[in-house]
Amino acid sequence: MQIFSLTWIVISVCCTFWLVKDLRHQPEIMSMMKIAWILITLYLGFIGIWLYHRSCREPEPGTHDAFVAPMWKQSVGSVMHCVAGDALGIVAASTVATWLRLPESQSMVVEYIAGFLMGWLFFQTIPMMKMNGTTFKHELKTAFFAEFLSLTFMVIGMFPTMAYFMRIWHVMSAVDLRFWLIMSISILIGSIVTYPINWWMVRRGMKHGMGSSHVLGHGGNHGLHQEVHTSEHDKDVAVHHKLSHKH
Repeated sequence: MQIFSLTWIVISVCCTFWLVKDLRHQPEIMSMMKIAWILITLYLGFIGIWLYHRSCREPEPGTHDAFVAPMWKQSVGSVMHCVAGDALGIVAASTVATWLRLPESQSMVVEYIAGFLMGWLFFQTIPMMKMNGTTFKHELKTAFFAEFLSLTFMVIGMFPTMAYFMRIWHVMSAVDLRFWLIMSISILIGSIVTYPINWWMVRRGMKHGMGSSHVLGHGGNHGLHQEVHTSEHDKDVAVHHKLSHKH
C-alpha cells in the first residue's frame, strides 16, 4: 500500500502541475476558482482533472458562460470552492493532531474548527467581499450559515472515512504515505456527500455557483443565465439587422 500511496501522490502532483499550466490560458475562470481547482487536483489527482474538464474548462474560447450554466455544473463549482478551503484546514489540523497524538474525538473537533475557519474566512468571506464590493462584516454574516451546512455535510462523509482507514491501516502519522492517500479518499467521499446540500443552496441563492471572471453564478446560475441570455439576444439582434440590410 505504501507503493500505491506514493504512486497516487506522484500522479496527483503531476496532474496539479499540468493544471497550473493550463489555467494560465483560461482567463474566463475566476482567480479564486483557479486556486480552488489547484487544491482540488492536489487532493484528488486525475479525478480533479476530470471534474475540471467536465464542469469548468470551456471547450472553445468564448463559450465559458454557456458551458458552466447547467445547474449540476453550478453546484460542482460550489462544492469545489467549499471543499478546497475546508479540506485545507482539515488536513493541516489533522497533520498537527497526529503529531501531538491527540485522541480521535479531540482531533475531529480541532479539524472541524480549522476547516470551518479556513473555508469561512479565506474562501468565502474575503473573496466575496472583494467581488461584491461589500463590507467584511456583511459577508461574514452572509457566509456563516452556508459554510456551516456545507462543511457539516462534508465531514459527515469525510470523518468516518478517515477514522476507518486510519484504524484498519494503523496509520498514526502524516509521515506515513498512506496518510495522504486516506486524506484523498476521505475528501472525495466528503465532496460527494456535501454535493446535494450545495445544489440546494445554489438553487435557493444561498451560495454562488460556477461563475466566470466577469460574473458570479448566483442562485442557481442566475447571473450566468442573464449573461448568456443577453449574449444570445445580441446575436439575434445582429442577425435581424443583417437580414434587414439585405432586404
